[in-house]
Amino acid sequence: MVGQRRRKVPLLLDGRTGEGGGQLVRIAVALSAVTGQPIRIVNVRGNRASSRRVGKHGSVQVTGGGLKHQHVAAIKFLAEVTAAEVEGLAVGSKTLTFIPTLPPTALLKRNFKIVPDSSGASTMLTFQAMLPFLLYAGDESGSPIELELHGGTNTTMSLSYDYMDQVLMPTLEDRFGIRVERELKSRGWVYGPPSRGCVSIRVYPLARGTPLTPIAPKKPLGDPSDYELRTVDVTVIVPLRLQETLQTALAQSIGDLFPNAEVNFAKVEDSGHGTRIYVLLVGKSSAGLRWGRDILYAVSKNNKETSATLSENIARLVAKGLFKEVEAKGQVDQHLQDQLVCYQALAAGESSFPRRDPEPADASAKLDSLAGKVRDIDIEGGASDDTLSEPFGHGTLHSKTARWITRCLLPATKFHDMGDVVSGAGISFT
Repeated sequence: MVGQRRRKVPLLLDGRTGEGGGQLVRIAVALSAVTGQPIRIVNVRGNRASSRRVGKHGSVQVTGGGLKHQHVAAIKFLAEVTAAEVEGLAVGSKTLTFIPTLPPTALLKRNFKIVPDSSGASTMLTFQAMLPFLLYAGDESGSPIELELHGGTNTTMSLSYDYMDQVLMPTLEDRFGIRVERELKSRGWVYGPPSRGCVSIRVYPLARGTPLTPIAPKKPLGDPSDYELRTVDVTVIVPLRLQETLQTALAQSIGDLFPNAEVNFAKVEDSGHGTRIYVLLVGKSSAGLRWGRDILYAVSKNNKETSATLSENIARLVAKGLFKEVEAKGQVDQHLQDQLVCYQALAAGESSFPRRDPEPADASAKLDSLAGKVRDIDIEGGASDDTLSEPFGHGTLHSKTARWITRCLLPATKFHDMGDVVSGAGISFT
């Protein structure tokens, strides 16, 4: 039995920092569970807009901000496996204290079933918070850890199961050697009648004493041809009445923007209800780069568009989104970049997934000042270092926030070239 960790003073984090949403919470709790660093988050999801609505019996309910069901489910799991002391673990809570006492290697149980109170709680966001801990929970026999996750698989403001399966996990496997087997048992939708999906996942943890190790691309990425789209894998989950017209429209829109790319309809399914539409495009280059772009859409009862017009509009929108990603000449898409930062920081060695977005004009002066603090330097010292008091680097605000929070929890991590290159902390457990 692995002994308890020495108690540390909780690190205070403001949940309004950067993107100020659930991402900050997930990364903070995940890394706290791995490292043993206690945390206290105030203003949880403080940048999420609040709204008021009248509930049963005329009561006024305030929504927005605070923990959501998927956060509670993930934190409850991590609290259980780390024997953590927790305060504020409730839906809507604006503060959270998480004090883990056991390391990942103390985990003996190999099977878990996660069922949030809400059917719409995102299975993939729950899994995001769990995976870093599970990677370090290897036992002496090398047994995998099996999860059964219930909740939403196609929900708003969350990566879908399909994006996780076709974009995130293949990248983690190719570039970090992370092995995760997964199977979609049933879909859970945010649109249409309430439905609770189910995903089966098998995680193969790292061997004890072995750090997560970055894997370099098969070839140096520098030639313009490395970023040229060669194939587009298409996933279409829509009502039967739209399947033929939407496939035709997608083939046309993709062909117009990427005339040299091969289009492959990898998955076509009935969404099970007339309001539910989900489309995912995964573009791939000859150099092994991949970019994802998807759309989750609800068809309104008042929508008067014909099937052909609706299909054309959806196809045009998602194809243009993929075109924007490819034209950015990044090694990953904007959503994938921020999801990789945590693993870059945990790993032993350098990794790089550059993608740069143009900054708003009114933010340029501030970012130029911050750039001088983090470009081409090794940032050392504690998490209170004032050079990193706010999100930084290239990319979206989510990517900048991910760097900030990982730096707070893993101060040995070093960032170079505005965060494009990361030298990880090299975490491992014996």
